[in-house]
Amino acid sequence: MKSPVSGLVVVDKPAEWTSHDVVSKMRRLAGTRRVGHAGTLDPMATGVLVIGVEKATRLLGHLALTEKGYDAVIRLGQSTNTDDAEGELTATASTAHVTDEALRAEIAVLTGAIQQTPPQVSAIKVDGQRAYKMARKGEEVALKARPVTVHEFEVHEITRTGGLIDVRASITCSSGTYIRALARDLGAALGTGGHLTYLRRTRVGPYDLSMARTLDQLAEDCVVLPIGDAVTAAFPRREVSEDQARSVAHGGRLPAAGLGPGPVGVFGPDGTLLALVEEQGEVAKSLAVFV
Repeated sequence: MKSPVSGLVVVDKPAEWTSHDVVSKMRRLAGTRRVGHAGTLDPMATGVLVIGVEKATRLLGHLALTEKGYDAVIRLGQSTNTDDAEGELTATASTAHVTDEALRAEIAVLTGAIQQTPPQVSAIKVDGQRAYKMARKGEEVALKARPVTVHEFEVHEITRTGGLIDVRASITCSSGTYIRALARDLGAALGTGGHLTYLRRTRVGPYDLSMARTLDQLAEDCVVLPIGDAVTAAFPRREVSEDQARSVAHGGRLPAAGLGPGPVGVFGPDGTLLALVEEQGEVAKSLAVFV
């Protein structure tokens, strides 16, 4: 039996599927239990979910920290207990006073380096428990604000219907940013309340919708991006000599090559991926060894 290929699969996640549902499906399609994902998508959301197969599961924690892109629709005038359309309506408010100028001004405040409090219904752990489990028991969850960066918050369309305002926007942000929380905070700043009604992730690092395949397409042809190609697409590439390759394969350190603070892919003379390393001062230490 042919052994599974180590690499990444870029899935276009369908609505109503959890990220774990997709992982379960990919285990069957890839023929291995060793499958994981980089960066959870809520069931309501669609779009790019990066799946790691076999050795590439060791890349996922590093890929999850990369920049992400989203298309979103934020509804002003209604609040929900989850900050998205899957939750229960908790409040309504008039949007009559909200001008386009005021809306864009508050969006500007939410752009750049900001402090963001995660939604009550989130996977963040509080005293060892997931916040969403505590929230669903009716417990008040005290979540701390965290620094995140919204690189771009571009408004494409503002629609006013039945006393509500729908804002269609594209957002590029750092890892850990909750688009639901941006919707909530925009509504709070405008005095209207707000929640997310649509979310599609368009990009995780270098992997975008142009590379994504639906589960139906993958069922017909389970295309896996080889692990070496996946690393080259996401991180700087460093090629080393035979002697250095032997050292790296045994967890040895390399002299730093000035390739930046993040992960660097190290490849042997024959083009084989050897490791991910991180430069610290004058040396490059292994983050993960693949041989």
